Amino acid sequence: MKYSQATDYALHVMFYLVATAPDNPVSVQQLAEKLGVSQTYLSKMLTKLVKAGLIQSMSGANGGYRLRRNWEDISFLDVIHAIEGTASLFECGLDHGSECLIQQVVTEAEHQMEQYLKNKKIHELAGQFKGMD
Repeated sequence: MKYSQATDYALHVMFYLVATAPDNPVSVQQLAEKLGVSQTYLSKMLTKLVKAGLIQSMSGANGGYRLRRNWEDISFLDVIHAIEGTASLFECGLDHGSECLIQQVVTEAEHQMEQYLKNKKIHELAGQFKGMD
């Protein structure tokens, strides 16, 4: 099981916004420089975070991206779902449906992982964040 590089970047962006500028807009240029990625690539990922309601896009000279209200509630799972979607990681290819024992085990494991990620709030760890310094 592997999450995409976009998810990695999205989590780093969210940590950066929480740790350094929860109420202030940060430009895509500044974020791209901190991550060392192209602005074009980062813009696509930021659009997904905006669409998911995790951040806001601010236009104008002092524009950029900032956290939405109630950012303290944003979990790792929220960011992962914004980038990766919510589809199950495993689907039984033999069409056994819900009676497939293998599907049941993997679904339960996925549920436990999602609960863990849902309970991990980004702001709780942001004080320890050193990933973009």
